[in-house]
Amino acid sequence: MSALLEVKNLETWYGPIVAIQGVNVQVQPGRMVAVLGANGAGKTTLLNTVAGVIDPFKGEVQFAGRTVSRLDADEVCRLGLVLVPEGRQVFPFLSVQDNLAMGAYTRRDTDGVQRDLERVYAWFPRLKERLLQHAGLLSGGEQQMVAIGRAFMARPQLLMLDEPSLGLSPLLTKEIFSIICRIRDETGTAILVVEQNAAIALAHADDGYIMELGRVVAADTCAALSKKADVQNSYLGGGAHTGVTGTAQRWKRRKTWR
Repeated sequence: MSALLEVKNLETWYGPIVAIQGVNVQVQPGRMVAVLGANGAGKTTLLNTVAGVIDPFKGEVQFAGRTVSRLDADEVCRLGLVLVPEGRQVFPFLSVQDNLAMGAYTRRDTDGVQRDLERVYAWFPRLKERLLQHAGLLSGGEQQMVAIGRAFMARPQLLMLDEPSLGLSPLLTKEIFSIICRIRDETGTAILVVEQNAAIALAHADDGYIMELGRVVAADTCAALSKKADVQNSYLGGGAHTGVTGTAQRWKRRKTWR
């Protein structure tokens, strides 16, 4: 089966600073892929480059067999590659209803839009209760629900999420990831998720990549990654020099991942 998304030797710079270098990532249709790593590893830069928010310096991004590396973000979105940005970035002075409508702005299939809206309400019943409330007055978890629902209303083939657990309680994080899995399972939408909570990402995703200092240092199925001693010690609280479970730590002691 050919990959839905294929990132080849991607390199992105911020001025004189190399943010990501030589990154290769694949996402197969209908699968969830997690990208893990510490702050500054290049995870967000990877998503923003794939989404067309940032132009790559080198390399190529292919989506559904088409090169999208130099397209603008709105063109990439129209092709079905949709990003839920870090920090949610809802429209705070618009209602929940209007935020969701913005996700479907480019669509003309009225019946399809209504069906997808009902799906969003089924996944996030709280949003239906708060339809007319300004999104900026919602809790962080509810705003994350709006952001995911808004992205789904654009009818993505591949849904990208940047730190969906940011600022959320463990219970709400579990709920959000459960719904992300439902979106994948019920609609066949592929998922690419960047996440610092390695434990929950590895537990829910199918495949995983670990980034350090702008490079991919490990790639495998999540089941296999979870069993690697290096991953356990550095990301899952399995060693004396790591932080709390699920908090990514920069790999300092060894240079080679096994």
